[in-house]
Amino acid sequence: MKILITGICGFIPHHLTEHIIKNTDWEIIGLDNLTYASRGFDRLRDIKVYNDKRVKIFTHDITRPISEELLREIGEVDYILHLAANTHVDNSIIDPEPFVMTNVVGTMHMLDFARKQLNLKHFLYFSTDEIFGPAPVEVAYKEWDRYNSGNPYSASKAGGEELCLAYANTYHIPILITHTMNVFGERQHPEKFIPKVIRAALDSHIIPIHSDKTKTVAGSRMWIHARNVAAAILHLLEYTSHDSSIVVPRPTYWRPEYADKFNIVGEREVDNLAMAKLIHKIVMETVKEQRTFKYEMVDFHSSRPGHDLRYALDGSKMKAMGWSLPMGFEDSLRKTVEWTVQNPKWLNIISQSK
Repeated sequence: MKILITGICGFIPHHLTEHIIKNTDWEIIGLDNLTYASRGFDRLRDIKVYNDKRVKIFTHDITRPISEELLREIGEVDYILHLAANTHVDNSIIDPEPFVMTNVVGTMHMLDFARKQLNLKHFLYFSTDEIFGPAPVEVAYKEWDRYNSGNPYSASKAGGEELCLAYANTYHIPILITHTMNVFGERQHPEKFIPKVIRAALDSHIIPIHSDKTKTVAGSRMWIHARNVAAAILHLLEYTSHDSSIVVPRPTYWRPEYADKFNIVGEREVDNLAMAKLIHKIVMETVKEQRTFKYEMVDFHSSRPGHDLRYALDGSKMKAMGWSLPMGFEDSLRKTVEWTVQNPKWLNIISQSK
């Protein structure tokens, strides 16, 4: 098998690359345009696949079409896993255009590349829980529920989804769409919540906590480690390839031979304050010190609408397909925090971004 991964130098794609290398004998083709989020090839070097004979990497900006020359270099592929995206909500609110260009136009170019593949088994589009917008308490959205994007980032991901469905309908591209929760793990960019909290705990700084207008109710998320996401994707590829009839109900209006959607859901929902306290506790245990936990409740949403307090997905569909989390939430979080504290190279990267 030959599999193409877009954004291969990014946080989730590099974990996925490592998982595929360890659990299959597939050949991997990677595309990346090496933006600030990719950190160059550092992640691939760190997992020791940069010069692996099974991994071939091309520098390419997906906001531009894939040239005939690059098409020849890549050759035929069996799977396309489209994970390249601009993802930072704050940045999308400041300047939406790069998000539309990468997440919508870039997706169109990858779908056009998929149309030229003669034996493509699946095109997987990696989407987000944020397309559904804020989830009221006790609500968990199912795969085919309506969109209600709260910010330009989530709207651009919803736009990419709709292009995938349009290409499935129009050109019969075999599409898989995944919605995923807040993903964490080793080598995550320092702009993300968990690295920020680790840095604040080490430096005894105040940790800002996303909350409601009253500054009394913290926002909440459903967390999942990147290795668990990678395991879910590989399970999905194998399941849908070996069994053409998905046993889980689909919408009556949909043609199941062309596309389907799947939620990849974490073990539990945790509010931001409880999450920060848990991270701080693990940091203190790791460095064998005791420091006061300092935090401030911040009403991000009023100053910058688009920061939704709660997201939630229903994971029953993947569960019915026989998938379960390989590692639980607390074990995953502890390993991530300990690794981040103990790994000098990536701590330095975090420190430089303060």
